[in-house]
Amino acid sequence: MAAAISAGESVRGTTSPNPPVGCAIIDASGHLIAVGATSPAGGAHAEVNALAAAGERAQGAVAIVTLEPCAHTGRTGPCTHALIQAGVAQVIYLTKDPNPEAAGGAQVLRRAGVQVAYEPREVVALGAWWASISMQRPAVTWKYAATLDGFTAAADGTSKWITGEAARAHVHRDRARRDAIIVGTGTALADDPQLTARRPDGELYSTQPERVVVGTREITGNLARLGFTQYPDPESALAALWERGARDVLVEGGASLALSFVNAGLVDRIQAYVAPALLGAGRGVLGGPLATTMSQAQRFRVERVIQLGEDVLIEMARKDLLEQDK
Repeated sequence: MAAAISAGESVRGTTSPNPPVGCAIIDASGHLIAVGATSPAGGAHAEVNALAAAGERAQGAVAIVTLEPCAHTGRTGPCTHALIQAGVAQVIYLTKDPNPEAAGGAQVLRRAGVQVAYEPREVVALGAWWASISMQRPAVTWKYAATLDGFTAAADGTSKWITGEAARAHVHRDRARRDAIIVGTGTALADDPQLTARRPDGELYSTQPERVVVGTREITGNLARLGFTQYPDPESALAALWERGARDVLVEGGASLALSFVNAGLVDRIQAYVAPALLGAGRGVLGGPLATTMSQAQRFRVERVIQLGEDVLIEMARKDLLEQDK
């Protein structure tokens, strides 16, 4: 299972609109034979890649797949057919497929005489894709860095650097796994950001997110040359990104844009990078109020807390966000 999960994680950011799935093939003694992951859109799915690596050794083997094998023909043939043709004896899948067009693979396999077991596990790599299919729009993560007292910039406007090198490196690794990064026109015009995913030495990661600006002010100069796309509001941006195959997007700034997404109910997850520092005054994470009393506060559930050098990353999700079956 660990090998299958790791394989899926390794292709995050490269497979949309398809999910980043991993597959491990093991023999009757439990020895790992082969591992495969989803290719970029239009390419082979994880099961097909794993079966190709296993060859004849797949006969009578067990396939562990992070997502229920698909039973439909899209750009490629159904994975259930490939598993049956390879002579796999058993398939274990960790997540049910929420897509009605692709679901039902478990039943197809059973009818063909393949043993099937559903062993639910949380597969982090599939989280955004799973939610996006359920909502029929890209899953949105709002990311910000702030001090302990909730400021993203000091009173004089300075914001570099709130967090340390380890947190900033994590941000760039995370960008490489997203389909798009969204900022507001205020941030775009004031900061002239690159919004690329870079290694600590400045080298670009092999996968880069689409760069999107939301707002009514025109973007010109370097931003236009860099290929930024612009939309007037969050809803139109997400609709266009969905049509282009984006399933996992990151909202990075600024405070007014974040408020627009939160007020519209479009923030599914939050990444709060918190630095052990105090300012006492400055710019807050949101560009306006959401509630006037505690009973109206929007609350999220904590999923993970990660130490990054001296900083802490708190990952949260909407309390009503649909979860993978697990």
